[in-house]
Amino acid sequence: MFKTRKVVIIGAGHVGSHVALALIQSGEADDIVLIDILKEKAAGQALDLDDCISGSICGKDAHIRAGGYEELTDADIMVIAFGRSRRPGETRLDMFDDTIRMANEVLGHLKQVQFSGIMISISNPADIVCEYIRRNMHWDSHRCFCTGTSLETYRLLRVISAVTGYKRQSLHGLCMGEHGNSSFIVWSQLYVGSLPFLKLRELRPELSKLSLDDLQAQVKKAGDIEIDGKGSTEFGIANVALMLIKAIFHDQKLIWPCSTVLTGEYGQKDVAAGVPCVIGKNGIEEILTLPLTGEELAKFAKSCDIIRDFLKRAAAVK
Repeated sequence: MFKTRKVVIIGAGHVGSHVALALIQSGEADDIVLIDILKEKAAGQALDLDDCISGSICGKDAHIRAGGYEELTDADIMVIAFGRSRRPGETRLDMFDDTIRMANEVLGHLKQVQFSGIMISISNPADIVCEYIRRNMHWDSHRCFCTGTSLETYRLLRVISAVTGYKRQSLHGLCMGEHGNSSFIVWSQLYVGSLPFLKLRELRPELSKLSLDDLQAQVKKAGDIEIDGKGSTEFGIANVALMLIKAIFHDQKLIWPCSTVLTGEYGQKDVAAGVPCVIGKNGIEEILTLPLTGEELAKFAKSCDIIRDFLKRAAAVK
């Protein structure tokens, strides 16, 4: 008997609906369920998305509908995508209290059902929401993680491609830490093909003139530009979610930065932050420990302290 790949998405707004669209166009899910506090909106989004199936790029069939939390009992993957859009000038942490209140409402429903699949969280502030839910549900960390510094990493590849002229697929690197203002580019682990980017700068005079701080600023400011211009980010993060879902369904052993609980890696414990992970059928199957420089370790520790402080604050939100 063939197994049906079922994905339940909590939150039918900009991000959740685009995750559903990505699943339809790629054919990576057979059964998709949208859950939202606004039930009519979820139903409308599901019907609109259902129209796409007839002309999907992959040519595969799928079933999509609005539903309730009981749909989680046989779901393979749950995508957490609730929350409001970040307003111009706000950081992800400024949204903290509102999002934790929403998380508490979702937790009330999750505690009423039996979910044994893998949770991928997108809701901001990403590292904190994911770990807050995981702790309250007492779930194993390998099956409860968030997209972490994925968007920062996408933006890094775009920025470096623009200044070097090499296609993004030829670049290998990542950002680590919080999905937010304290994230940082791991310059020591950025490669163009098999050549370290820092070495390439020595070989190409025009690159040596570039400021690493300015490149970091471009990566950090990208999200603010998107928020100021259109009020939300949705396409890139939906693509990240699809990539992670594919890695799970196909047991790809994908190496990618996600936010997961640390138990001593990089000198950190009792916190979840963006680190390079191996993603397969069991979720987070391994955390890779890279040889960071002292400066990079210090940046990571500072970022983890910010996340840790907000995790403590979450318990006090009413």
